[in-house]
Amino acid sequence: MDTIVLKFGGSSVADNEKLKLVADKIIDLYQKNHNIVVVVSAQGKTTDKLISEAKELSEITEDREMDVLLSSGEQISSAKLSLLLNKMGYPAISLTGWQAGIYTNNTNQNALIKWIDTSRITKELEKGKIVIVAGFQGMNENIDITTLGRGGSDTTAVAISAALGAKNCYIFSDVDGVYTADPKQLKQAKKLPALSYEEMLALSSEGAKVLHNRCIEIGEKFKVPIITKSTFNNKPGTVISDIIEENTIKSIVKKEVSRISIVGNGMLRNTKSMKEILDIVERNKLDMLQFDVSESKVSITFKNQISDTILNEIHEKLITE
Repeated sequence: MDTIVLKFGGSSVADNEKLKLVADKIIDLYQKNHNIVVVVSAQGKTTDKLISEAKELSEITEDREMDVLLSSGEQISSAKLSLLLNKMGYPAISLTGWQAGIYTNNTNQNALIKWIDTSRITKELEKGKIVIVAGFQGMNENIDITTLGRGGSDTTAVAISAALGAKNCYIFSDVDGVYTADPKQLKQAKKLPALSYEEMLALSSEGAKVLHNRCIEIGEKFKVPIITKSTFNNKPGTVISDIIEENTIKSIVKKEVSRISIVGNGMLRNTKSMKEILDIVERNKLDMLQFDVSESKVSITFKNQISDTILNEIHEKLITE
């Protein structure tokens, strides 16, 4: 029986109604004869709220104590989801990061996963249970709680997928995939069916917030296919894997106000696209401060603010149907 890992972000588990949508998606896959491991984030803005409340008590916070505090958010989500699934007639068990065997280094607030003892997860799967793991957390050699930093639940999900040899790792959120540009900035942005790990890393480093950098690095290292999908519809998502399509522009990202990056494998050899980019810069009389080229990305830093109109012009010129 195949094992698949599903991760649901904070917006997906924000309240009881959304938890019911999540439960329905889990049950649908469980009924298709899959072993199911679910990783959850804290509900909504819980983590921000806990940080704010802690700072009201003390401006100088202890990292160890903050890890104890912040890890509680994911534990609430996992316990609630387990309660709901059991009520609906589907056997489920919630596990904290340390109960799930996630061992990290000793760095609080931004720990790195060293290894995962999958015996408890495997034992529960063998009983036919849906295993729900609190994301973003683990345990160090002192048996202290550690957290993995912002976006850490993505990292938890892909790391567990690698440790279990899972068939796929699904990352569910309020967006249904990776787009050629931010759809909030450009209405004509199109969803990408697939990206390579290298391309996704380039996008993440430039500010695209679909996936956390560390989870992509783990996915690439252990060849875990990562599929980004929406919790709120059934549209196909974007598959991130080691499949590489040469010389194709995949996405354009505007970071802050003065930097634009064009991402796609083979950028170093894509002289046609490079010329088109420089033509747009010259035609619009844009002052460049820096022009960086790598195998999968061209990044341009400008002297002045870059408008969405320029982003639109580059998108229309470079993104093919």
